[in-house]
Amino acid sequence: MPSLLLTRIEELVTNDPEVPCADGLGLLRDAAVVIEHGQVAWVGPSAAAPAADRNFDCHGGALLPGFVDSHSHVVFAGDRAAEFAARMAGTPYSAGGIRTTVQATREATDEQLAVNAGRLCAELLRGGSTTFEIKTGYGLTVHDEARSVEVARRFTDEVTFLGAHVVAPEYAEDRDAYVELVAGPMLEACALHARWIDVFCDRGAFDADEARRILRAGIERGLTPRVHANQLQHGPGVQVAVEVGAASADHCTHLSEADVAALADSQTVATLLPGAEFSTRSAYPDARRLLDAGVHVALATDCNPGTSYTTSMSLCIALAVREMHMTVPEAVRAATVGGARALRRPELGRVVVGGPADLVLLDAPSYVHLAYRPGVDLIAQVWQGGRPVRSPDVS
Repeated sequence: MPSLLLTRIEELVTNDPEVPCADGLGLLRDAAVVIEHGQVAWVGPSAAAPAADRNFDCHGGALLPGFVDSHSHVVFAGDRAAEFAARMAGTPYSAGGIRTTVQATREATDEQLAVNAGRLCAELLRGGSTTFEIKTGYGLTVHDEARSVEVARRFTDEVTFLGAHVVAPEYAEDRDAYVELVAGPMLEACALHARWIDVFCDRGAFDADEARRILRAGIERGLTPRVHANQLQHGPGVQVAVEVGAASADHCTHLSEADVAALADSQTVATLLPGAEFSTRSAYPDARRLLDAGVHVALATDCNPGTSYTTSMSLCIALAVREMHMTVPEAVRAATVGGARALRRPELGRVVVGGPADLVLLDAPSYVHLAYRPGVDLIAQVWQGGRPVRSPDVS
């Protein structure tokens, strides 16, 4: 692959701790970047940029690391637009709506699932999410969860087994049997092609003992835990996540002081999903409270058909700033290095020499415009592993 010089970058977010910057973004102005063999080969001021095989004029735009979306549910079939409309008319959200998607997913072919997932993954990538996680959880049988894992693996290495999304409808009267199924045959069928295991530990889903049993079974099979925690009400989810060493506790809407302290004293990332609150008219998490306590925070889209049908990390950044009391630099870091930490991928979310050339160019002079101009598609170009996602304009 020929080397590529990106020139005329008005503002470069590096997230490099070696670059002094008050807001922690490692900001460089009037910068340039060289990409070679899919990696960042040089970073510095435009005036000192070395020659490359090709040039790309950024026209005074801001350049950021690719977003890292550590929470999505894009393997599914069907549509829950009617449920959304009812919610906007006043019907409260509960976890039961998941079962609607379960039926549609079971009835879909592998190819139908792959086409829909591929469409959403293409949206994620065009929107600047150069790395994204995908969960299962809409099959809830051994066969359907296994094929969901296989579909997800076509699009990402960050696959999460979420057989414990809700109790499958046919096991409504025998929860113990379903937990046994998830922790046994279903896990066995999915573990080979997954990296993570997740449990929805909340009202209408799984309790603490059930969550521990499933997560520990996954750990024994070599998977790393994550937890859907404290979305619908205060409960044990965050404490379970910290107890089992989960990479992340996701949602974190209803937290006690003990929950915040437990997260601050752990390596578990609090992954916040403002698209879910936006789509359910629910209270937003208090990100300020978490950040001030020293908790590691990530932002993710939670793309799913029921409660956050968006692939836009830009929207999530804007919501986090407006509704969750984050500063713009904090939200950008949460969408990049925060997501990387939640996926335990420290090489991601930064623009540093030797790191992957996963980059997002804005049609705006500053990263601040991601929150300043909500709802506007400011993504001018995306590079994933040095390859342009949109049509290249090079010389």
